Amino acid sequence: MSELAAIVEALSRARETPAVLATLISVEGSSYRRPGARLLLLPDGTHLGSISGGCLEEDLKAHGRRVLATGRAMVVEYDTTAENDLVWGVGLGCQGVVRVFLERIPALSPPWVGTLRSNRAERRATVLVVDHGGADPTGTQLATEGAAVPSECGRFVETIPAPPALVVFGAGDDARPLAVFAKALGWHLTVADARGAYATPGRFPEADRLIVAPAAALAEGLVLDGRSYAVVMTHRYADDLALLRTLLPGDAAYLGLLGPRKRTARLLAQLQAEGFVPDAAMLAKLHAPVGLDLGGDTPETVALAIVSEVQARLAGKNPGFLRERPGPIHG
Repeated sequence: MSELAAIVEALSRARETPAVLATLISVEGSSYRRPGARLLLLPDGTHLGSISGGCLEEDLKAHGRRVLATGRAMVVEYDTTAENDLVWGVGLGCQGVVRVFLERIPALSPPWVGTLRSNRAERRATVLVVDHGGADPTGTQLATEGAAVPSECGRFVETIPAPPALVVFGAGDDARPLAVFAKALGWHLTVADARGAYATPGRFPEADRLIVAPAAALAEGLVLDGRSYAVVMTHRYADDLALLRTLLPGDAAYLGLLGPRKRTARLLAQLQAEGFVPDAAMLAKLHAPVGLDLGGDTPETVALAIVSEVQARLAGKNPGFLRERPGPIHG
């Protein structure tokens, strides 16, 4: 489960006492996290999420206890631009200025929590406005539906996109670590297989949706859009052929196929023999063999290679070493 999803789930549960939500509202220079990062301080002293790599959290907890006690929201600024910046005697060396807004969240969660939760489940975007200016800031709230909400002094506006969807065709044992990784990244996960004994909640508790149907019908009824990513790993030639016939002309942004190049070439040749000739756009989104070349051949390493490639496509990045990238690592 992603950080934001975990925070929303925690706020959705009934609580006897309020909690404190810290939101990173601005960054100047370098910072481990970017605006929109959140830290939830729960009444029992535990927390979810993070604002930094762990160097600011303890100080934020102290501020959070004051916000919890007084009910008054506050903005805390951390300036690490000095060469010898010290926080508890440790130089952070981040060379940046970060501002964090802390607000008390009542035991009865505000409307934005339920809306964000349902929007994530339905794969809809949500626009949040964090009012942090003035003597009595109103904190986090939903943007007025249909209205343009510009960022301005005293307000941080964030569009939280619909979570990407990963559809895994094939519910074999090697699909299980892929499901775990996908859910940890906060993706909406569908697992589909022709075998009812494989695509079960017990085997895939992370799945938001399970589909059991004949191979030719597995993709029917699925609405795949530009933030949908499909991976075919049934290990059955006939099933893969039927799925390629349906998925290649579809709107999914990415189509990964497990197996060697020769197998893929054979599948494409058979489709052409049947009269279906994939065009350049279809072939451009086909990744076969699926995944980045990270090394390893275990189910876990293969799953890591697949989610890494999907993440790169999702972010519009060409995978490479950060040490070889000129300029900032973010953006």
